[in-house]
Amino acid sequence: MTTTHDTARSTFPVGDLDLTRTGFGAMQLAGPGVFGPPRDRDEALSVLRTLPELGVNHVDTADFYGPHVVNELVREAFTPADGMRVVTKVGAVRDADGGWVPATDPDQLVAQVHDNLRTLGVDTLEVVNLRVGGGADGHTAVPGSIAERFGALAELREKGLVRHLGLSTVDLAQLDEAQAIAPVVCVQNLYNVAHREDEAVLTATRERGIAYVPYFPLGGFSPLQSRTLDDVAAGLGRSRLSVALAWLLQRSPNVLLIPGTSSVAHLGENVAGAAEPLPSAAVVTLDALGATEPEPRP
Repeated sequence: MTTTHDTARSTFPVGDLDLTRTGFGAMQLAGPGVFGPPRDRDEALSVLRTLPELGVNHVDTADFYGPHVVNELVREAFTPADGMRVVTKVGAVRDADGGWVPATDPDQLVAQVHDNLRTLGVDTLEVVNLRVGGGADGHTAVPGSIAERFGALAELREKGLVRHLGLSTVDLAQLDEAQAIAPVVCVQNLYNVAHREDEAVLTATRERGIAYVPYFPLGGFSPLQSRTLDDVAAGLGRSRLSVALAWLLQRSPNVLLIPGTSSVAHLGENVAGAAEPLPSAAVVTLDALGATEPEPRP
């Protein structure tokens, strides 16, 4: 059986960066609603500083988490010797009440890149994802050209302010369009054991050697799907999240995970849970959930 330590050190090439397939999504380190400072700042820093101890080198963040709060925590937590790789994203800002406001005009995107550079305290951002879609639920790809938006980021890449580019909440046509402009190293889309509408993008990224980073591993399950997941987890003596994460890792070799938490204890549980492979019978049962109708997305 693969151990937690071995799995945490398993990597996938994202451009010229080797990112651990088990990463960390830092969103929950901000205050309630991903707005304002954390309830326990020392614990938030401890969570980040525990990552290298677990063999995890992949942190996902954004300047609009807080806003600014999470990036500043990441900046404080790590030194270059820690070897952490930071992936950030642009495409939204926050209003005074904590609302999420799309901001995808080229000049807005350029400003957000500079905000990330400032709050992370770096000269070059290692990976920047352009968050594109939204829709009624906030997580559905919306068809349409992204050439102007992605092109603005590609220009910043040419200037050396960004090392690699990725996409978030996009369809296959948008991935194709972006790749014609500049290399795409990763795609972050909604995908889990219940929601598999993105199978075509997952397949395309696997074939093209692009990392696929699913978010909301427990989002939008129907009651039947939830019961099945709970039954599988109970039979294995594991949490439902650990089972959902392990299923994703086994789904495709280019899948990278970014589960989040604000607790050191839960961080260890998440990494350990993702690390333990599922038996084949459990995989068959969970695979069958894709044929049932999920609830509307969160």
